Amino acid sequence: MKISGSYKGGRLTLSFSGELDHHAARDAMKRLSQKLDAYSPRSCVLDLKGLEFMDSSGVALLLRTYKRMNELDGTMCVRNVRPQPMRVLDASGIERLIDITGAV
Repeated sequence: MKISGSYKGGRLTLSFSGELDHHAARDAMKRLSQKLDAYSPRSCVLDLKGLEFMDSSGVALLLRTYKRMNELDGTMCVRNVRPQPMRVLDASGIERLIDITGAV
């Protein structure tokens, strides 16, 4: 699991690649939390273009990020979700809370 990011104009963009499963989720959440704490962004974009696999641990990560962004009075969206992770997100119903778009 790789996470890269950039911050500009109040927007934190984080790009994920690899696999987000229960083995990688704890470290990913720790790194994501560090970025949120460091920048306190107004908006957070999670780009999942490089994410090949995700299980329910990824849903938990998105929900924790959503909660943290609400605490910061910010917004969050998820972009470029590939088919396998999108199936997991669709099954969870998380799109009722978070703006999610599939891969382009």
